[in-house]
Amino acid sequence: MLDGKVVVVTGAGGGLGETHALLLAKEGASVVVNDLGGARDGSGANANMADQVVDKILAAGGKAVADYGNVAKEADAKAMIQRAVDEFGKIDFLIANAGILRDKSFKNMTNEMWDIVVDVHLRGTYLTVKAAYDQMIEQGHGGSIVVTSSTSGLIGNFGQTNYGAAKAGIAGFARCLFQEGLKYGIRVNILAPAAWSRLTEDIFPQGQGMEELLSPDKVSPIVAWLGSDDAKEVTGRTFLAQGNNVTLLSWQAHSLASKDNKEGPWDVEELGKTVMAQYEKWPKGPQPTPREF
Repeated sequence: MLDGKVVVVTGAGGGLGETHALLLAKEGASVVVNDLGGARDGSGANANMADQVVDKILAAGGKAVADYGNVAKEADAKAMIQRAVDEFGKIDFLIANAGILRDKSFKNMTNEMWDIVVDVHLRGTYLTVKAAYDQMIEQGHGGSIVVTSSTSGLIGNFGQTNYGAAKAGIAGFARCLFQEGLKYGIRVNILAPAAWSRLTEDIFPQGQGMEELLSPDKVSPIVAWLGSDDAKEVTGRTFLAQGNNVTLLSWQAHSLASKDNKEGPWDVEELGKTVMAQYEKWPKGPQPTPREF
């Protein structure tokens, strides 16, 4: 399905990024496997993570090269896209997947925890997408970009105000960018995955077979499809992927109070009563699951 395509996958040294890279290569793409090789919290670096994924692809007869750049550094982001061009002649598809966690209740969160998570997720997505987008425009034949959001940003999750803010920002960024990309044939879609990985192993319930039920390789098929020509009409969409289930997320507005705009503003008490008269009909919001930190 992806024969002749050139793909860059960030954060591809393990978890979702690894299964994305392996499937893309299996489907015929040439893959730049990017991973700084840091720990779950973003500390450190280790080239072995990207290298072991490249080795798997090559052993299976695929095409891949490793890249060890930091997505949050402009020079590294540009270099990883240029690596695709230098090694394989172009870039057709970017999956902005790299991420870290510094989970903490907001009361106990430090500025450093906030900054590094926003830096890697939001700035890292911006920088890699910017480099790929500019190259795709220069090439003149369009392309596909998938950014990685999360239900933490789209719905909310306890202990992840930093992560949720970054992931909500990524979704907003993509919903704006897809409109501009139409001019150049560049598609931009949003993935909100739920999968078992080193980032999520202490978030999902233990002892319920979640590691198998939510294995990351079950998310990767929707990503591969979004990079294919079969999905050339699909852009600006948000996909929730959990196990073998893919859901299209769309926003639904619920009218709570309305009167003719030619009239004066609502009286505050009257508005409150009008809104609360509908309260029992409101869609139920997310129910938080407190965690000990």
